[in-house]
Amino acid sequence: MPDVKAFRALISGRVQGVGFRQTCRHRARQLGIDGWVRNLPDGRVEIFAQGESEQLDELSSFLWSGSGFASVTGVETDSVNPDPNVGDFFIYPNPDPGGRPSD
Repeated sequence: MPDVKAFRALISGRVQGVGFRQTCRHRARQLGIDGWVRNLPDGRVEIFAQGESEQLDELSSFLWSGSGFASVTGVETDSVNPDPNVGDFFIYPNPDPGGRPSD
């Protein structure tokens, strides 16, 4: 069984409202990576990704380009523990402007 690694990334720049999350999900699924992506209230995008090291490296490099309409100015990544409860790559809905999770 392959050794599963995981990272959390914060992406800054013009990354909301430009298809960045959808493009990340598509690329992660192509690579066989599990995890999630979501918009943050401060304008950044957060990603949790887990899989084999080589695929994670490819996704990490991809984050600098993302969708064709995005303009990425920063990618901060940290290694984290894998989550055995995550079995696909999905997009979290946007948070409610009042700080409550949306339905």
